[in-house]
Amino acid sequence: MKIHIGSDHAGLEFKAKIIIHLKNNGHDVTDHGPHQYDALDDYPIFCIPAAIATAADPASFGVVLGGSGNGEQMAANKVAGVRAALVWSIETAKLAREHNNANVISIGGRLHREAFCLKLVDTFLATPFTNDERHVRRIGQIAKYESDGKI
Repeated sequence: MKIHIGSDHAGLEFKAKIIIHLKNNGHDVTDHGPHQYDALDDYPIFCIPAAIATAADPASFGVVLGGSGNGEQMAANKVAGVRAALVWSIETAKLAREHNNANVISIGGRLHREAFCLKLVDTFLATPFTNDERHVRRIGQIAKYESDGKI
C-alpha cells in the first residue's frame, strides 16, 4: 500500500518510527517532511503535500502527525478529496474508515505511547470502508460541498 506521511517538529522523531514500521510491513512510504528538526517549522508545509499526494492517488493513504494532531488534521482537510480523521482510540480509527472512508489519519504523537500509535495506524489501514448507502450518501454530500460550496 502507498502511504504519504508528513508532520511537524513535534512529530519528527515519531514519524521516523512510523515509517520504519510501515516499511517493515511492506508499505511503500513517501516522507513529505520535515527531514530535520526545526522547532519553528510549520506543519502545513509538510502535511498539505502529504494530503495532496494522498488525494491524487485514491488507492493510497496519508498519515499526518504533530504534538496533538489537531492542526495537522485541519491542514490536511483543506485539500479537496481528503477526509482526515483525528484518531485517539482504536474505535475512532475503525469508525474513521468504516463510516467516513477517511483516507488520512492524524495522530497526536505527544498524547500516546509509541506502541499504541502504531496500533492506531495499523487499525486504520486494515479497516475497510463499509460502503453502506448512508455513509456513501454523506461522503457525497461533503464532496459536493467541497466542489461547489452548496449543501
